[in-house]
Amino acid sequence: MIGHWSRVQATFFLAAATLLLPSGASAQSTGPGFLFKQPTVRVGILGGYMLAQASGDVLDHARDQLTLGGRDFDASSWGVEVAARAAKRLDVVLGFRFSRSDVRSEMRDWVDLDNLPIEQTTTFTRMPLTLGARFYLRDPGRAVSQFAWIPEKFAPFLGVGGGVMWYRFKQAGDFVDIETLDILNFTIESNGAAPTGHVFAGVDISINPRFLWTLEGRYSFGTATTDFSFNYDQLNLRGFQATIGLAARF
Repeated sequence: MIGHWSRVQATFFLAAATLLLPSGASAQSTGPGFLFKQPTVRVGILGGYMLAQASGDVLDHARDQLTLGGRDFDASSWGVEVAARAAKRLDVVLGFRFSRSDVRSEMRDWVDLDNLPIEQTTTFTRMPLTLGARFYLRDPGRAVSQFAWIPEKFAPFLGVGGGVMWYRFKQAGDFVDIETLDILNFTIESNGAAPTGHVFAGVDISINPRFLWTLEGRYSFGTATTDFSFNYDQLNLRGFQATIGLAARF
């Protein structure tokens, strides 16, 4: 089983390696440090890590009964986003993200007749589709003539957004029937969609006039009501994400 810190290190290594690839590139439509027109759209990919707020009915019960820790629900986070310029310092951002944790565990208080652990796997998937507003604290670039636009090296921003989050919480493996003490193999899961909101802050770092990095921290809100498999208990979808993105201006 891959440990928590190993997952963190692997995620940011892959994200950083991806970002370094285009750092020496320059697009054909760029001049010596400028674009020939002010960009109005940007498209980006991102990678990072999500720290789940592992509390609430469903996650508390899972941690109580199984050898799961609060950080076992953390996961790599990957996504894409498209932003359109709405005003001088304001972008409207459409984004999709995906994170999934798969963790093996054992029942805390029970073993089988051979004194072996009773094992299972818990999978927690989150996929938010959101629309947000990103406000820059300074102009992200400046026009020096009718045909030239120069980006700022650093452009910090704040933002807010919301949308819908699809989720899936699944547990598969062996479990003890408390009434009969039989060991049963089965799978239970709950999936669906729930409203979500988020606040975020970060900074754009221009690589060249066409490409830029985006460093962002985001806190997401949301709670889902599970189905009968988990007694209609609440599933906490909240968490903090730190991401590194690579975007292109058009």
